[in-house]
Amino acid sequence: MMLNSKSIGNKIATARKKAKLSQAELAQQVSISSQAVGKWERGESMPDIMTLNRVAKILGVDLNYFSDSFQSDDKEVTIFQPAVKSLDEFSPFKPKKKLSWNWNMSSGNWLDADFSGLKNLQEKFSSSNMKNCKFINSDLSGLILGSNNIEMCDFSSSDIRNSKIQSSNLLNDQFNNCSFIDAEFLKNNIEKCNFSKANFSGAEISGVNFESNVVEDVIWKFTLFKNTNISNVVFEGTFEDCHFENCSFYGVKFQNATILNTFFKYNKRFKRVQFINCKVDKITYAFLKNNLADLTGITLLT
Repeated sequence: MMLNSKSIGNKIATARKKAKLSQAELAQQVSISSQAVGKWERGESMPDIMTLNRVAKILGVDLNYFSDSFQSDDKEVTIFQPAVKSLDEFSPFKPKKKLSWNWNMSSGNWLDADFSGLKNLQEKFSSSNMKNCKFINSDLSGLILGSNNIEMCDFSSSDIRNSKIQSSNLLNDQFNNCSFIDAEFLKNNIEKCNFSKANFSGAEISGVNFESNVVEDVIWKFTLFKNTNISNVVFEGTFEDCHFENCSFYGVKFQNATILNTFFKYNKRFKRVQFINCKVDKITYAFLKNNLADLTGITLLT
């Protein structure tokens, strides 16, 4: 594991003692209780990423020091400067010796952690188990997730464009107002997630189980669904230049939707899909008819 609460707690305690600060003194500078510092050091809880960054500055260590893969030329903790008396006195510093570190959060177990505002994670979060964590308003563009289990996490308002999410389980997560522009979802289980107001322009969803997800006010443009099981989903809004191929449909509705220049081919159980108050153009109507869709509830645009 690259990082966990016990490891972080031990490192906070070691650096605090090296800086000759008591738990109470550290707590005062971070503006928290000394009991909270005690819980950190015992591994009973973990500071969020922003608080951890403040702790690093106060203790005079680099943020990467808290990673299990951190390596230093010194056997003991390298303190870059004496602990400051207050946050206002802190100024930028340089390490005394050349350091080698890897802020890699892959292969970890994360519970109740707050990573809101995180940036430039990219390939460093694969094979992790995350539950009830926060990534609100984070820049996760170019993110690569592989073999992750992500449950009850909040990614609201995050930029996840150009990401690759593969062989992962996404369950009961919040993706409200997220950007998935040109993202790739491959062989995932995506269930009971909220994608309200998300942007899936150019996204590819292939070999996925897409079940019981909320997709209100979503932007679907040049979106590809292929070899995907879609079940218990209500699609609304506008679909433009989208593609549904070799998908299975169970309990799916297109409701109050406008579907333009959208391709349907080799889809299974498609005649069971309900179209309620939908509008389509001529080419889409032809594809739907060829797919044996129930055209009740569909109005042809002229």
